[in-house]
Amino acid sequence: MLTARTYSVTIARNWRELYEAIWQPEIFPKWASGLTEADLRRGGTGWIADGPDGPIVVRFTPHNEFGVMDHFVETGDGREVHVPLRVIENGDGAEVMLTLFRQPGMSDEDFARDAKWITRDLRALRDYAKALG
Repeated sequence: MLTARTYSVTIARNWRELYEAIWQPEIFPKWASGLTEADLRRGGTGWIADGPDGPIVVRFTPHNEFGVMDHFVETGDGREVHVPLRVIENGDGAEVMLTLFRQPGMSDEDFARDAKWITRDLRALRDYAKALG
């Protein structure tokens, strides 16, 4: 069992409208700093991005009615990391929640670094959603 932390951001937009605006893999680079539009490209069984140690493969869940935006990252060393991501209703707005799992062998510093990265990306998503109008 892995240690897990869930981070969230509240966005003043109907949750279904928000999900429809951001669920496509092509949109992730607009707010997820680990991906860039130039790097993310279709390939094989998913999408390919350039990671710090070479190419990584990212698989995204298909469009659905539940606001699930999970993705699975093949790290290049044979491991696949599950990244649960949800858009849920929060009154007349939305809550976007991402769960970070501490991977085996991950140091306290690396876990804290990833948590800060997620927080920054969720804020960027909130800003992106505001810009959508």
